[in-house]
Amino acid sequence: MPVVVASAVPDEEQARLAAVRRYDVLDTPPDGAFERITAVAARLFDVPISIISIVDADRIWFKSHHGLEADEIGRDPGLCASAILEDSPWLITDARTDPRTLANPLVAGEFGLQFYAGAPLRTHDGHNLGTLCVIDREPREVTAEEARTLTDLASVVMDELELRLSARRTLSLEAELRHQAEGVAATLQESLVPPTLPEIDGLEVASRYHVARRDKVGGDFYDVIAGDEATAIIIGDACGKGTTAATAAGTARWTLHTLLTNESDPASSLGRLNTLLSRSLGTAGYVTVAAACLRPAGTGLDLGVAVGGHPHPLVARAGGQIESVGVTGPIVGWFPDSSYKTAMSTLGSGDLLLMFTDGLLEAVGGLGATDDSPIRDILRATAACSAAEVADRLDAVIGSGRSDDAAFVVIRVL
Repeated sequence: MPVVVASAVPDEEQARLAAVRRYDVLDTPPDGAFERITAVAARLFDVPISIISIVDADRIWFKSHHGLEADEIGRDPGLCASAILEDSPWLITDARTDPRTLANPLVAGEFGLQFYAGAPLRTHDGHNLGTLCVIDREPREVTAEEARTLTDLASVVMDELELRLSARRTLSLEAELRHQAEGVAATLQESLVPPTLPEIDGLEVASRYHVARRDKVGGDFYDVIAGDEATAIIIGDACGKGTTAATAAGTARWTLHTLLTNESDPASSLGRLNTLLSRSLGTAGYVTVAAACLRPAGTGLDLGVAVGGHPHPLVARAGGQIESVGVTGPIVGWFPDSSYKTAMSTLGSGDLLLMFTDGLLEAVGGLGATDDSPIRDILRATAACSAAEVADRLDAVIGSGRSDDAAFVVIRVL
């Protein structure tokens, strides 16, 4: 049996078809801009039919077809398929006598084409995608000025195609840059919170972190440090967004992590952090922080809290009372000589400690809210709930569309 070898597509045609794919125009819906161009071309040439065609591998597809119902025809034989082989307009002024078209079914058949003028749609890198053509069922001549007009209109078509290609590339680039930014932001954000919460005897621990924008790292941070003799909790918010905020937040988190691992006085730790930030980062590196330390004492826990310009933590007692804990101190990093005070309290079985950033205040109370009454109401309604259930309830009221990040840590004494 003889072997049939398929003819290879020439390299030049492969490159042209790649250009057709690049513009991603095939089988797209009608477009008003192109419809207007074919309407103008038909009016200028006083012909019934004007078409913007794209020559595909096996068909000629019509992006716009003024005066014609068909959306596409086969490529072979096709006038547009011949027209794209030229750099200038391809003209058939009387198809009944032109040897190039005598056998063409559009000429010899019922359609009765007698006049065709097609200007190639030429890309900036030299590929002819298709044509802008005008068609008549009567022979006619084309002046040099009319040929130039058709070429200019074809250039307008290409300008529109280039504009759409540029817009798609811009959107694609923006999407890629946004994806990269989200990846960087996510990586930086992960450094501001512990990968997992420690399991601590006698305590339930839960936390949540909501990011306002995935492509921009926020300044909220928190940590839970389980020591041999005490448990420390920190939560804070750095000024601003982006890398500056991430630097200040990361510095604050890891500095306090180190300090509170080795000592149990939150006020002293905030003072040392304040000195570090004010000297190393200047006015761009300030943070608000609340730091707490829990230490076993008799049947309960001693709670020490220091606050630096941050919303006060709340204690929900097992009996339903809600208390604010901590003494307000200066924002950490503003002034090198700031001092802080550790306020003491106690926690018993069933008591709950909530530490949060101002993003939670705004989420439940509105933009700029400072009143923590809505949060207190939630804590009263969840008095008998676990730490995770309280976190879920707070999650449910935060919702979406936040302008600020929100973070919180819930500690319940068993």
